[in-house]
Amino acid sequence: MNNRHRKKLPIGIHSFSEIITGNYVYVDKTQEAYQLLNTYKYVFLSRPRRFGKSLFLTTLQAIFEGKKELFKNLYIYDKYDFEAHPVIRIHWGGDFTSEVNFQSEVQSVLSWNAECLGVTLDKDLELSSQFDSLIKKTYKKYTKRVVILIDEYDKPILDNITDPAMRNYARNMLKGLYEHIKYNDEYVRFAFLTGVSKFSKVSIFSGLNNIVDISLYPQYGNICGYTQPDLETSFQPYLEGADMEKVKHWYDGYNFLKDNVYNPFDILNFCASGHSYRNYWFESGTPTFLIKLMQEKQFFLPDLQNIKVGEEILQSFDIDNIELPVLLYQAGYLTIKEAVTVRDGLYYQLRIPNFEVQKSLNEAILNTVTPSVVEKTKMQDNLYAVLEQADLETFKNYLTRIFANIPYHNYSNNYIAQYEGFYASIIYTYLYSLNMPFAAEDCTNQGRIDMSIMIEDNVYIIEFKMGTGDGIAQIMEKKYCEKYQKQGKNIYAIGINFDKEKRNISEFNYIKI
Repeated sequence: MNNRHRKKLPIGIHSFSEIITGNYVYVDKTQEAYQLLNTYKYVFLSRPRRFGKSLFLTTLQAIFEGKKELFKNLYIYDKYDFEAHPVIRIHWGGDFTSEVNFQSEVQSVLSWNAECLGVTLDKDLELSSQFDSLIKKTYKKYTKRVVILIDEYDKPILDNITDPAMRNYARNMLKGLYEHIKYNDEYVRFAFLTGVSKFSKVSIFSGLNNIVDISLYPQYGNICGYTQPDLETSFQPYLEGADMEKVKHWYDGYNFLKDNVYNPFDILNFCASGHSYRNYWFESGTPTFLIKLMQEKQFFLPDLQNIKVGEEILQSFDIDNIELPVLLYQAGYLTIKEAVTVRDGLYYQLRIPNFEVQKSLNEAILNTVTPSVVEKTKMQDNLYAVLEQADLETFKNYLTRIFANIPYHNYSNNYIAQYEGFYASIIYTYLYSLNMPFAAEDCTNQGRIDMSIMIEDNVYIIEFKMGTGDGIAQIMEKKYCEKYQKQGKNIYAIGINFDKEKRNISEFNYIKI
């Protein structure tokens, strides 16, 4: 396709109208939109950040504003009557980390909507009363029921997730606003709320108890994100010459009970960069509190590839008692591997979606335990080289050096140094960041991790022990080596023991099998 006639990439553009009129690439999501507006009145959708929620919301806005001309050649064009309705659109941006800022941001959004719709608000009223007035006055002026679209409904809470006082303030204020949607039911045609998280036990939705959460409805599994066919059609001109298997390895893998999907932010930036493989999505806003929470809860990283949670847990979480797997899922660091039914109960197996997230998560964790980025990078290069050469004495020395360089404050005031899973997770993180064939098997909540590493013609099988214990004997007893012996590889069994007082390796034994 001639570059002069090729559509542009909509990087940083979240407006459907601008994408269509500006000749940008648009992946048609109007079939899902058509199904929604003909099926439900109050809808909630949870997806990770930068996943296309805002674009879908503005697509709904254009539909309800009757802009039929924008939808030519799209699914909905000849199926919907495009009757125009007044639209109240709320996008929570800005700073919500103080009561003054919160009040200012909400007032600004309400005033902007009132100006766009040509109605006046009494700013001496409480904010919730102003929202109530906005709905009623809009209905009265247009004699049409109002459409309410709220993007990032949870941002004021997530911005204060580590500040209980402001978190509770934001929660109560949002509840006071959102409950007026239901109070004005007779004036509302449709309401759609998006966010990263769905909270439980915080009563945000208590005033809107008939809202339908479509986040895990299979028919809406592709409502955000790009599918493989999307890449092969809409983005084909931008991906010519790219290694598509590598693209899939890096950026595909998110699943919401339909097809695997790519994160749009990754694909757009990958195409724009000339096919540079980078951590686009992860680097755009990984919260430091999440990494700290993983450390505090002594979470063993290999477990992230095999987590099972119940349906009711996955759909919401208690902000005052955060379950780490649920937060990781809703934030986009875990996705659904499969849904399984056990004794009439529905459960979800979770996994890390792709290499970008796996690599980036490991790097972020390493940065918290390694004071020097230069030292960390040097150590990664050294570890790869010694394993490639099967130099296990040097491998031992490097591991000892890693733990010796971890700052004391990472151990103090907690019992993390008493768990072998902590040490195993650090080694796991370093090795996985090298992108070598790797498996962590037989993980338990006590941290008994058997690690298998494959590099060139060498296979390393590692057993970790806290204190005493013969790791090599356990490897032999459990016959971990059998599946590799038929491959003609050089197999090494390694037993590593840790000393909780010295906070380092106490024994490092190995044999070639």
